[in-house]
Amino acid sequence: MSPAPKRAMPAMPKPDEETKAFFRSVVPEEPDIQIRPMFGNLAGFVNGNMFTGLFGSGLFVRVSGDEETELRAAGGGPFEPMPGRAMTGYTMLPEAMQRDQAEARAWVERALESTRRMPPKPPKPSKKATSTRS
Repeated sequence: MSPAPKRAMPAMPKPDEETKAFFRSVVPEEPDIQIRPMFGNLAGFVNGNMFTGLFGSGLFVRVSGDEETELRAAGGGPFEPMPGRAMTGYTMLPEAMQRDQAEARAWVERALESTRRMPPKPPKPSKKATSTRS
């Protein structure tokens, strides 16, 4: 029996410069917030925990419970970096909200405040190569 063929990974969508600038404009500038690459896009982190990010031209936030229900009712959807594999706790903003700076900022700030209450995530060990040569 021959092995099953490998499934091709879908290409990760990339944000354009305008989308990156919009993202930076809705993420608060505070000392404990970092914007760094994630999935070939940008994401916002506080205390090592991701609270928002871009996926192509889409903006997602970390929400739960009633906030997720509210976003879904308004047209938001699951954040799926791989089709059919949603990341629990993250929801894509509805398209109209993704272009409204005040509304996007309000959701990003809500996500920030709830994520800020989470325990800090310990940093990953550095990936420095170790040499066994003397």
